Amino acid sequence: MAHPLAARALNDEPPSGLTEAMMENLVREFYSRGRKDPLLGPIFEEKLAGHWEEHIAKLTDFWSQVGGLGAGRYSGRPLPAHMALGLEPQHFGAWLALFEGTARDVLPGEGAAFFIARAHRIAESFQLGLNIGDKALDFRALQARRED
Repeated sequence: MAHPLAARALNDEPPSGLTEAMMENLVREFYSRGRKDPLLGPIFEEKLAGHWEEHIAKLTDFWSQVGGLGAGRYSGRPLPAHMALGLEPQHFGAWLALFEGTARDVLPGEGAAFFIARAHRIAESFQLGLNIGDKALDFRALQARRED
């Protein structure tokens, strides 16, 4: 099986048959499972308590737009919203595992594969933006090399 990031070249168009109801179901089921996750649940609860429906609507818009359904509805800036959460690579591993399982359970095969590939791209982008993970830049090492 090809790595999900390879889907960029293989399948850049969303599959047909996706619906808004599928996107909402994906988001609701993901957060239902995520709230129970020992690593992610406390973060979700701390940040989203009292705002769950608003967040679910926003993320439904986000994933609908990713899936080619709700163009222009999502206008958030997801990276800055995650910068103060203290996320580490293990959070992204847990998020991806949870998202993959949820997508496979609630979406048809082609749709699940499409969104899983997008989730991997998003996780990679966030980790680069947060400068964490195996692609993080070691600024001290870079500075030391410049000083040599």
